[in-house]
Amino acid sequence: MKNRFLLAGLVAGLAFASANDLAAQRSYVGGRSADEEGAPFSQAVWIDDTLYLSGMLGLAQGGVPDTAEEEARNVLNNMQRVLEGEGLTMDHLVSVQIFSSDVSDYQAFNGVYRTYFTKTFPARAFIGAGTLLFNARFEVQAVASRK
Repeated sequence: MKNRFLLAGLVAGLAFASANDLAAQRSYVGGRSADEEGAPFSQAVWIDDTLYLSGMLGLAQGGVPDTAEEEARNVLNNMQRVLEGEGLTMDHLVSVQIFSSDVSDYQAFNGVYRTYFTKTFPARAFIGAGTLLFNARFEVQAVASRK
């Protein structure tokens, strides 16, 4: 019984130490503080060598672009700008989730998506999501790594 409590205490201590280590190595990209007005999220968050990108849309000045290809290009350009601002490229992406209001846009999105990578493709999901914010066709969320 004593060993069980010792092991539980050790595990809890390691979890606490790991949480403190992560908090010390966290930085925010394009975020606002909790007391500021505007969207309540950061564009991305660094944890060590990993960059977690928030969901991004590909809207144009006038709203939703006319074609799925144009919207796909816009959202991927937005993602590319955030990555480049952090010294990364699209090839640093390790995981991508595409939320789509219409899964029949799968081929149109893929045709554009292929042009953004020079090495290999990241792990990926293309998810039918119903209605997206601002009636967008796509919202893309990703994870990138420096290593």
